[in-house]
Amino acid sequence: MKRMMNEKRKGTSIHHSSFIIHHSKAKPRILSAKAVREAEKHLSLSCQVMARLVAEHGPCQLANREFRPFHTLVTSIISQQLSTKAADTIERRVLGLVPAFSPSGFLDVPSEALREAGLSAAKAKCILELAARISDGRLDFEALLDRSDDDVMAALTEVSGIGRWTAEMFLIFGLRRPDVLALGDGGLQRAVRLLYGDEATLEKNGQAWKPYRSVASWYLWRHLESTRAAS
Repeated sequence: MKRMMNEKRKGTSIHHSSFIIHHSKAKPRILSAKAVREAEKHLSLSCQVMARLVAEHGPCQLANREFRPFHTLVTSIISQQLSTKAADTIERRVLGLVPAFSPSGFLDVPSEALREAGLSAAKAKCILELAARISDGRLDFEALLDRSDDDVMAALTEVSGIGRWTAEMFLIFGLRRPDVLALGDGGLQRAVRLLYGDEATLEKNGQAWKPYRSVASWYLWRHLESTRAAS
């Protein structure tokens, strides 16, 4: 989904008397349109369930997302432990207060106003802390583009109120990382039980989806959405 600017990083060099060894860190893989097509083929071959989901729901849209890191994080914070419907309602109210959804916009809004829009005190505090860190430079989204998944997780979870699930959603929807599986996501757990049986687990079934577990997750979420729409 996102247009990503790649920050070039200099490799480190180890000097010896007769030669120099250059070490450069490989850039993280992202979900380009080509990678998504490869992922769809891989998942279709992984099992009959995934083959059916790919056929039913069509091309995965993760590669088409616009790079809006702050917006992605804030919507994930709003969505924590809420149904999609409840999260969408609160997000619309918050958008009414901060139309641009920018860090400076949130810092201009009193915490009480965010709470009146439906945010809990903890979520309002988290979003305001995130906005402050971005504004003063403690958190730099551009610098995260070339960092590993683990490094991104560590940087984000320094913000009070951002836990593993929120960081994982950012990796999938913000940075388009291909192989993220949010084991604690209730929706994904429910989808796996519906599709693979009551005893199925997300972790075990997810082994077959590597290295494209983000794309597999997208199809599982689409399945849940279509199931709700049909009921």
